[in-house]
Amino acid sequence: MKTELLAPAGSMEALKAAVSAGADAVYLGGAAFGARAYAKNLDEQEILSAIDYVHLRNRKLYLTVNTLLKEEELEEKLYPYLRPYYEQGLDAVIVQDMGVLKAVRSWFPDLDIHASTQMTVTGSAGARFLESLGATRVVPARELSFAEIQKIHRTTNLEIECFVHGALCYCYSGQCLFSSLIGGRSGNRGRCAQPCRLPYEAYDKDNHRMGEPGDRYPLSPKDMCTVELLPEIVKSGIMSLKIEGRMKKPEYTAGVVSIYRKYLDLYEKKPSRFHVLPEDMKKLYELYNRDGFNKSYYTVRNGRDMMALKNEKEQENKKKQRRNEQLFYEIQRDYIETEAKEPISGFLTLYPGQPAFLSAESGKYSVTAEAGMVEPAKKQPLTEERVKTQLEKTGETPFYFKELDVCMDDNCFVPMQTLNELRRGVSDQLVKEMTEPYRRKAAEKPEQEAKASGKPDQENRAEKKMELTASAETRAQWNALLEIPEITTIYAGMGCFKREIFEEQAEKGILQAKELGKQVYLMLPHVVREGDLKEYRDTFRCLKEIGLGGFLIRNLESFSFLKEMGMEKDIRLDYSVYTYNSRAQAFWQEQGVQRDTVPYELNEREIGKRDNTNSEMVVYGYLPMMVSAQCVQKNLNGCNHSYSLVRLKDRMGKYFPVKSYCTSCYSVIYNSLPLGLVKEADEIRSMHPAAVRLNFTIETLEETKEIAAAFAGTYCKGIAVPAEQEYTKGHFRRKVE
Repeated sequence: MKTELLAPAGSMEALKAAVSAGADAVYLGGAAFGARAYAKNLDEQEILSAIDYVHLRNRKLYLTVNTLLKEEELEEKLYPYLRPYYEQGLDAVIVQDMGVLKAVRSWFPDLDIHASTQMTVTGSAGARFLESLGATRVVPARELSFAEIQKIHRTTNLEIECFVHGALCYCYSGQCLFSSLIGGRSGNRGRCAQPCRLPYEAYDKDNHRMGEPGDRYPLSPKDMCTVELLPEIVKSGIMSLKIEGRMKKPEYTAGVVSIYRKYLDLYEKKPSRFHVLPEDMKKLYELYNRDGFNKSYYTVRNGRDMMALKNEKEQENKKKQRRNEQLFYEIQRDYIETEAKEPISGFLTLYPGQPAFLSAESGKYSVTAEAGMVEPAKKQPLTEERVKTQLEKTGETPFYFKELDVCMDDNCFVPMQTLNELRRGVSDQLVKEMTEPYRRKAAEKPEQEAKASGKPDQENRAEKKMELTASAETRAQWNALLEIPEITTIYAGMGCFKREIFEEQAEKGILQAKELGKQVYLMLPHVVREGDLKEYRDTFRCLKEIGLGGFLIRNLESFSFLKEMGMEKDIRLDYSVYTYNSRAQAFWQEQGVQRDTVPYELNEREIGKRDNTNSEMVVYGYLPMMVSAQCVQKNLNGCNHSYSLVRLKDRMGKYFPVKSYCTSCYSVIYNSLPLGLVKEADEIRSMHPAAVRLNFTIETLEETKEIAAAFAGTYCKGIAVPAEQEYTKGHFRRKVE
């Protein structure tokens, strides 16, 4: 399979520049549902034209619908939004939301679906699951290594698309709530405000400032540039090389595409001669960089060298001063002012007494046109050179004559208007012939479709008593929760039990909780990479046999790993396996999961309209704002190979706890204040969730006891407990954009 070079297109000008520079395909967003809502994007008519534009040049176009959709958006707006593009010949749609995937498979069964990097695919099990759902391509998490990508390639038939150049998020894509929680602009909705690019001061547990002088941007990665890794990228099984940058200018798009095109072609034709010239690296640097480049995560897990820790504004000023005007002039001349055209072969015959006749071929397509009547020349006869010059004025058409044979009488004449008519005739016919095979007719949207199970009536709701559940990440928190009689289920993080004697300690814990009338679920990590759970396969089976209730999972890899073990009916979904809409809920119910968790970004009105009878709702806890493969501790003070808690101070003086999860090698940045829905207890009861949950992450034993007892009193006994701690309401009272 030929390796594809995939370019961003935030505007029609950028799309044409990308195609002209050598992109095999482009991806773009429309007026809605894309992960770059603040890009210029294209309107409906522009996208319809763009689909034909790329197809006439033997390229492809993919449309982004890679955000989470709310109920009314999915049910009322998505089908009419997609239908005209589907009928025009859209090549694929890029999706994040399982509800969207489910809907697109139903409405447009022959439309290719690409699983977005926003799905946070971190291993081969998750990729296999998506393949079983009908996805044709997966864009894995940017954080994966070559070895992990090769495993996906070996164990699936999916096309693999990976980012090779452009901006890197600090957080695993699809797991970032930072912009949403501090400003109401959700990255999951295409509206990220990029808080990772702001300055922060980092402090260790002893309140000492961390890092070197000038390390003010601990969350800002450098841009990735992997042109020197192209041989390894192709060998790993990656078939689509994706350039990031829908917010960038056409000059950037064209410049980057042209250089990657040059070296991809060089490697495919003469691999032994592959070498990237320093002047081309310099061009990439001058087009755009953020304090230099890194080579992404393909060969490293994380590290200081990947970060742009110094003052970004200073770097930006330096960059403006050194802009290479000659480079930008050449890009403008070669790729923006010059559009890509497809070569055609033509054959013209001109004989007196016969119509002027022109045939044209492009690949498998062949067309003919006739116009006027050729006359004997009365004065000066036409020359072959004059005829060719006129016909080769292809102007606004998508073609140029690579070959043009002329067979004509030496003494003939036709008006130039006739030659123009012939040229337009074959061009228009070729356009029609070449675009018609892409056209298709969509079925009407079914009036009644299976979505969620439907909101149950009030009587059935009242029969179910709302439970109180809680999660623990430390042994101290676990011990504290055992003492709260109202808690019916404890979600125990892997850190509650020592790794060396995990099975033994977990078994004792399950039996101990059982004696106290509590059920235990294992809470699996926020991030599960290839092979992370393999050592626990037998342990999980043994623990199930002695009474483990099941698993609280946070990602597709965990779900798919357990599904392949036959344990999908023992699963509950945490907030990060998103169920924004009823189709997503229905999808997971069909998979056999027990419960989902109400997404943190839904507000009271949206939650109230939702069927929550198989959902848990978090009412207390420090909300995770970022889950990252990077580590503030390691990047600023060096890795200590053990749990550490540091704090980030923003410009407003707020402190955000950062917790390292060293066993799985990731970190989580938590909100500065915990969520606390105390006064809202009656409202939440009226929403009829199956359970409300308390999430404990960084709390001590005493804090856990005190908070758990207070919330148990409020939610289980109706006791109004005055809150001594300051809380945030999250999005409960505030709509997310």
